[in-house]
Amino acid sequence: MSFIKTILLLMISVSLYAQENKVEDLYRLNNITGSILIESLDGKVKYQYNVNESESFIPASTFKIPNTLIILEEGLIKNQFEIIKWDGKERDYAPWNKDQTLTSAFQYSCVWCYQRYAKQVGDEKYHEYLRKFNYGNLLTGNDVTRFWLDGELRISVIDQINFLRKVYAEDLPIQQKHIKTLKRIMLSEENKAYKIWSKTGWSGKDGWYVGYLVTDAQTWFFANHIEINKNSDLAFRKKLTMEAFKALNIVQ
Repeated sequence: MSFIKTILLLMISVSLYAQENKVEDLYRLNNITGSILIESLDGKVKYQYNVNESESFIPASTFKIPNTLIILEEGLIKNQFEIIKWDGKERDYAPWNKDQTLTSAFQYSCVWCYQRYAKQVGDEKYHEYLRKFNYGNLLTGNDVTRFWLDGELRISVIDQINFLRKVYAEDLPIQQKHIKTLKRIMLSEENKAYKIWSKTGWSGKDGWYVGYLVTDAQTWFFANHIEINKNSDLAFRKKLTMEAFKALNIVQ
């Protein structure tokens, strides 16, 4: 390797290290334990903080991303507008206590909606899809309606992004029309500077914000996992992610 190339690589490494230090500071200043990975579409640029390849977590409601595809592919619901009738049971979260659509069920993380369909999908089918998607540790457990909430399914920060790449590229063994429906549901923020397709998740101490952000210049995949010790920590799932994008000069 030439002297000039060596110097350039060193400069890039120093710059990357400085940028990642900015991200680390965000977690430390806010007293949040977590890990984040941000990757460019071509995979050439990766920013990370506290990412451990062997560490995985309960996916919680981020599993609604693959689960939505499974429900659509199985023909259990036609589209994002079909009504999911409320069962009349009052739950602690008011937005759940009414009829839903696939769009509202995804956006409000309506647990009972997805549990109803999980019973129809069944454990055998879930295992089949998990293998096809290469999603997490491929495990479900004893309860088909809760395996992504407090069962045996686990996924790492790295694997979250690997799956999101397949969603973005529509490179999954799912009809393309269903992936496009999912993308319409996942679009969570849109302005002149960027668009975000995302999902939050929370179960016990596991808090997530995952998805991808698109600017005029680039597409970035992200997965942020934080430890939830009190309800006020939940805001940091998205807050730290967006602050990281700003610290890295990806958005203003």
